[in-house]
Amino acid sequence: GLAAAAALAVPAANASAQPAPKTFSATELNRTVDSVRTADIGGTAWYVDNASGKVVVTVDSTVSQAEIAKIENEAGANADALVVKHTPGKFSKLIAGGEAITTGGARCSLGFNVQDGAGTKYALTAGHCTNIGSSWSIGTTTGSSFPGNDYGIIRHSDPGAADGRVYLYNGGYQEITTAADPSVGQSVQRSGSTTGLHGGSVTGLNATVNYGADGIVSGLIQTNVCAEP
Repeated sequence: GLAAAAALAVPAANASAQPAPKTFSATELNRTVDSVRTADIGGTAWYVDNASGKVVVTVDSTVSQAEIAKIENEAGANADALVVKHTPGKFSKLIAGGEAITTGGARCSLGFNVQDGAGTKYALTAGHCTNIGSSWSIGTTTGSSFPGNDYGIIRHSDPGAADGRVYLYNGGYQEITTAADPSVGQSVQRSGSTTGLHGGSVTGLNATVNYGADGIVSGLIQTNVCAEP
């Protein structure tokens, strides 16, 4: 019994404690973010993941190991705060629902990106926007109806930039997979380039609004989602 006890004691005597993972303060994480920006490597995207206390850097297929090393070297003592993830392909600029579109000195928000049966890409937005101008930052107006209705169609000059999602102004996007008729009481969200993301519910269907000198618009969905900041 004594020998057995001694044998069991040996592993415990030889065991070594594992060092605890280093944690980084908010200041250190912010410095790490600054380091990634300073490294100035194209094809990278980054954010602070508060859950893990790390700076996640996503690199596309154009970024080399030497360029990743440059980012790590720039981070210096905070290099361990970096988590590098690889994504296939090359980053490119997209325009998603809710993001800003401009014509002349005017600015509106893109509603949804859509396509016709031939695959031609269009942006759906408000007619009171497309009435302002025919040439937009993303393409050319091909249809506009306001007042009476309130919708406008802009054909994308760069079809590859038409993102089928809606930007949520929190770093995320909402996939749009189906369309359906709304119902009273249904929860809804709206995203806009001036006021960001807000939520509420449907309070009425087939509503009509009289805008005075700007005319009357019918067939609207009424909600309690304010369009103010």
